[in-house]
Formats: sequence, C-alpha cells, structure tokens
Amino acid sequence: MNAQPHHPVASITFRVASIVAVLVSVCLTEPLLAEKPSADRPPNIVLIVTDDQGYWDTGVSGNEKIDTPAMDRLAKEGVTLDRFYASPVCSLTRAGLMTGRYYLRTGLYNTRFGGDTVSTAEVMLPQLLQKAGYRTGLFGKWHLGQYPGHQPHQRGFDEFMGHYHGHIERYSLPDQLVQNGQPAEARGYVADLFTDAALDFIQAESDQPFFCYLAFNTPHSPFLLDTTHFAQAEGDKLITKYLARGLPIREARIYAMVERIDQNVERLLEVLDEQGLSENTVVCFTGDNGGVSLGFNAGLRGRKASVYEGGVRVPFFVRWPDRIPAGKKLVTQTSHVDLLPTFCELAGAAVPQDRPIDGLSLMPLLSSGQEQPHHTHVYHTWDRYHPNPDRRWAVSDGVWKLMCQVGNEVENPADHWRLFNLKEDPGESNNQIKKHPEIATRLREEFLRWFEEVSEGQAFQPLPIPVGHPDQPEVEIQPSWATTEGENTRYVFEGYDWDTIEGWSQPGEKAVWRLDVRTAGRYEVSIRYGRPRVASKAKLRLRFGEGDDASQLICSPSATATPEVFIAQSVGQVTLPAGETSLTAEIIGEGQGEVIRLNHIRLRPVR
Repeated sequence: MNAQPHHPVASITFRVASIVAVLVSVCLTEPLLAEKPSADRPPNIVLIVTDDQGYWDTGVSGNEKIDTPAMDRLAKEGVTLDRFYASPVCSLTRAGLMTGRYYLRTGLYNTRFGGDTVSTAEVMLPQLLQKAGYRTGLFGKWHLGQYPGHQPHQRGFDEFMGHYHGHIERYSLPDQLVQNGQPAEARGYVADLFTDAALDFIQAESDQPFFCYLAFNTPHSPFLLDTTHFAQAEGDKLITKYLARGLPIREARIYAMVERIDQNVERLLEVLDEQGLSENTVVCFTGDNGGVSLGFNAGLRGRKASVYEGGVRVPFFVRWPDRIPAGKKLVTQTSHVDLLPTFCELAGAAVPQDRPIDGLSLMPLLSSGQEQPHHTHVYHTWDRYHPNPDRRWAVSDGVWKLMCQVGNEVENPADHWRLFNLKEDPGESNNQIKKHPEIATRLREEFLRWFEEVSEGQAFQPLPIPVGHPDQPEVEIQPSWATTEGENTRYVFEGYDWDTIEGWSQPGEKAVWRLDVRTAGRYEVSIRYGRPRVASKAKLRLRFGEGDDASQLICSPSATATPEVFIAQSVGQVTLPAGETSLTAEIIGEGQGEVIRLNHIRLRPVR
C-alpha cells in the first residue's frame, strides 16, 4: 500500500470533520430524541387499531406460527410498550382512545343494548386535532354512536368511511358501510377497502398535517377472508397455509385474517416511504381488547371480555424515525387512555382543562426509550348489563394486581378475589391473597375510590334516540335500545341490524324506547318484522307518549314466509311535538302463540 503525502491542512480538516461527526452522533442519541416537531409542521399521525387481535397474535410476541412481518417491522423500527392495556371489550377501549378518559366517564357503558354511544358532551381527539390544524380521517370501525349527532363526521372527522356497529356480517361486498353519514355498499374485502380509503386520504394534496385512524374490524368474527366468486381462492390460499402448520380451521382463519391486516399495514408503510412522509409521520399500532385466538397465548391467562392479562393486554408499537429510538421494549404499565394526551402533545393541541383526563402523555417514555414511572394504577371493569364494582374488575399498581372475574351466577364475588404479583407471575397462576391480605385491602380501596369517581353522575342507560334530526331526519329505531316487559318478550342479538324483539304473545307485553323529537311534525311509521303464518290474532300497538297526549297506531301485520324472513310494512302516520317522549310497542287483544318478531321501527318525516 503506497504511503500518502502528509498535508497539515488536510489533517486538520479530517480532525474537524471527525469532531463534527461525533457531535452529530451525540446529538442524535436518545436524550435529544425528545425534541418537539417544528412549530410550522407538526408530525402526521397514523393510528392503526385491530379488532380482537391478541397480544400474542404477532411474530414479535414469540408466536412462531403466524406471519406478521409489517407489525414486526414496526416493533424493530420503533418502541414496543409491552404492558399496554386496553379494556376487556372493544367500544370501551375506543371511547378511551377518543377521549383520553376511562369509558365510565363518557356515557358509554356497553358494546350494545344502546350502551355503545359516547355522550355529545365529550370532547373527541379529532376535534382537538382539527383545532390544531390537522386533517382528520377515520376508516373502519367506529362503535361509539350510530345516531345523528354521534356519528364520526359529526365528532371531528373530516372524512369517514366504515361502519357504526361492533361488527358487520359481510366482509366481501360489505353492505353495512357508511360514508360521512350516507349508507354505502362496496366491492372488495373490508381490510383492503379501509386501507385503500386511508391511503387515498394520506395522499391527498394538502398543506395540513393529517391524523389517519385506520380501524380494522378484523380479525373479529365472523372469521372470513374473501368469499366472492372470483376472490375466494385467494382467501382460501392464506387459510390453507395455516392449516398446513397444524392449526385447526378456526385458528387458521384468525391467523390468516391477521396476516391480511399485516399485508395492508405493509402497503401503508410503503406509501409513506414513497411519498416521503415516513420521517415526519408517527405510526402507532395496537388492538382494542384481548385476543380470541386459541393457538398460542404467550404465557398469558384469559382472553377477550376477561380482566386477566390476556383479556386486557394488547400489542402496541410506535415508530417515528429519528425522533424515538428503534428496537426498544418497555414494560412500564401504560394505557389506551394515554393516546389522546400523547397525540395532543405531538400536534401542539390543547388538552381539555374542564374535565379529568385519565391518560398521560407517552412522550417521555417513547422519546427516551427508558423505563420510568408512568401510571400509579391501571383499572379494568366491564359488565354486560350494568357497570358495577363487584364483578369483572381489576386494579394493578404495576407489581400487584387484584381482580375478580365472575358473572352474575356467583352469589358472593368476594370469595373469588385473586391477587397476583405480575413481575414474578405474569401468567397469573399463583393467587397470593391469603399471603398478602393487606395488599388486597389497599388495592380494593383504591379500585372503589376510582369506580365511584368515574361513575359519578352517570345513568348508564340508552340515550334518547333523535327523531327528525336536521342532519338525518329519517331514523331507524333498533331493538337493542328498548326496555322490554313481559314473561315471553325477549331481545335476540343477531348482529345489530338483524336483532329482534321476539316472543310477544300475551296482552301487555311490550318494549319501550326513549325518543328525542328534534323537529315537530308528522311522521310516517313503518315496521320491519317477521310473522308466522299461523300467528296469534292479537295485534301490535305503537304508542307515542303517555296519557291523554299520546298518539297511537294499531296494526295486524301480514304473515311472512317464515318468522325469520323480514319485510317492511307501513303502519300509518303520527304527529309528534318536539321534545323527549317515549315509544311503546305493545301487544293488545287476545290470542295464542307468537305475534311478531320485530326487527326495527322506522320514522320518516312527511313533507
């Protein structure tokens, strides 16, 4: 190797360059990664939420049978919060994501029965980001309110394409979709459709930063991939791959659905790269509750609807190149309610000061990539019928977790309390309540304090259904929002749009809804129903209001092919004054057998 001549200037230049390189390297190390985005261009934010995907349904969780390269890439290129907690079921988590508050504060308390609606008094995340200058879009599942005034495009989203309910029935050629308040049908597979809409939104020409909420409704049941005439082969191909790995058909379908999500996440990341947006886009990926798959559980106990770790711990990855470190995994307990204050900090948006915000910004954790104190306690609770502090609840101080996972069939829930040390026993197999009763007492007192605070002033009943709303004058009254009375009358859940109230056979059996008539006037009333050919001679009466001011319609609907075939029939017209009132559907007259299976009541203003 030939010796090079020595040049003092070159040597000095080399030393200066070396020093600069070192300084640049130091500036990019973790302590300075927390630097806020420039005031004139805050980062874009993409929030990806999946439906019923467990903590264990990713490759990075140790699941060797599932393929999730895009999710694994996010973990590799960003920070993993390994103890990120959601609520036990979906709408509860989504309320927390959008408000930064535990769901019991928001008026929402369930996934159906009319309890899946956030009060309009709540301030939503997209509203805050809009004020900070962001374009906002939601593509996928909403599940925080279906009636006018509660819909996404009325709660801060500039663009919405998706569905209101907890789940839909058709994943290919879906027919329960809505675009900015207007019913829509689509061609394709839901995960692809929602991603396509998100990508169109992201690529729109605009000087504004964007908030894109991509809310997949998969892998929630029904466990379906492509089912159309031309596309079924592609769906079957993915399922067959997992069958070949020894999974039973149910698990093969779920894993295939998760991989389909992963393919769409990869498409999104590729577009961010192609558009030069990756460097200034924060991408968060998480789930809405514990998983439903059974093939692998990463050592956790419990699944969806449970307050065991497997029911509330979900995957969480966040990537922001050069702003947060890559490949870090933190075990500090964090929560879904943290995303609102986190995104507000990123966007320079003001967090509401007129109400408690339960979340804490994750930026100190994410920017440093170092373990540090965050939440003193994390809380979980959910009951199918009415919130209460005694059944299906848990509280954790980061080390110790006290919980009770029982339903209404248990007479004394306190006999089923469990105390676990999560650091030593993340699989919750060693109940230590007898060994440490003082810890159980302390945690129970903390949970009761919290429950009383977050449920104060809440009625936990369906909100009055708006009738004649200026944005949507025609309204469909759904069965799940009713209170039923009678020995035989029962509500049957068949997936929201197919729900019914059935069994009516005795005089006086009824269902009652609360209404809020926004526009006084005359309304045509129709019902959608099924009725046996050999049906009771009794009739159905619809009464609006009470006492002398009540208006009523009486009908004897014609039979349908079977009571499981539903048709619509006009019942007549009523004049309704503005204000809150009631709607009572009631059986009158004598007869034997079932009278009707009521699917919905529709009110349409008469011009």
